[in-house]
Amino acid sequence: MAKKDKRKDEEFSVGGSRAINKFRLSDAIMMLVIIVLCLTCIVPFIHLAAKSISSNSAVVAKQVFFWPVDITFETYGTLFKDGTMVYSFVYSVIITGIFTVLGMIACTCAAYPLSKKRLKGRSFFTFILMFPMYFAAGMIPTYLLFNDLHLIDTPWVLILPLIYSPYNMLIMKTYFQSSIPDSLEESAFLDGATNFQILGKIVLPLSKPIIATLSLFYAVGRWNAFADNMYYIKSDELKTVQYKLYQMVASATEAQTASLSEASAAQTTPEVLQAASVMFVTIPIICIYPFIQKYFVKGIMIGAVKG
Repeated sequence: MAKKDKRKDEEFSVGGSRAINKFRLSDAIMMLVIIVLCLTCIVPFIHLAAKSISSNSAVVAKQVFFWPVDITFETYGTLFKDGTMVYSFVYSVIITGIFTVLGMIACTCAAYPLSKKRLKGRSFFTFILMFPMYFAAGMIPTYLLFNDLHLIDTPWVLILPLIYSPYNMLIMKTYFQSSIPDSLEESAFLDGATNFQILGKIVLPLSKPIIATLSLFYAVGRWNAFADNMYYIKSDELKTVQYKLYQMVASATEAQTASLSEASAAQTTPEVLQAASVMFVTIPIICIYPFIQKYFVKGIMIGAVKG
């Protein structure tokens, strides 16, 4: 019997390897689709990068596609000399950092109690906290509320309203339920640990993947947002770099490029200036992502499984 089972295992392993090694038409189609999707993300980025370091005459003549022509970094020098984009960049980094920290605190404080079966009324609180995910008051009531709270035209209007995310809370709650054993907390309770001690010394150190994942969600979401800046901010010094970039890209002519001063805008063409500004805003996220990629992949897969 043992020999027969061994033969069956060998035949299964050989058949399985053949099935894996066999290349089907469906595999080719899937690979083609994946390649096309990847190119839709990479090609525009390469095109903008090439234009941002090409000469104005080459860009105006439509000679730049995927390789720079007459390489020059004059446009980047223009951005730094002007100062407004650099100021907005630093301001946006500060806003994004504060927003991410407060968002993770709010998300953790909501997800951890709701992940525990011993919490009385857990279903009711979960319903209340998930309700904003499906229903919103609308633009005008929201504006009136922010105005009554004296948040209009302040940096806090970009931070406080969105620090709680029902979607992120649901992912973190699911992660806690599926990945943190109850036995760890029970043993800690027997040793006299409080809920905050368990959260800080046991749960959070074991939750690095989901923390990295949701931190990236918060940071990228805040970094790329500009609609609330457009609706609730009036002062130029409180405008984020993404909103300035939006103004620049939306401008049809050089005279309408309101994000930079006239002296700086006159040194280059709007198309090259827009490309350099896009690269200037995009590069930070690209530099950060590789360092948390392993946590991001692991966290999103575990947090996405319903526990």
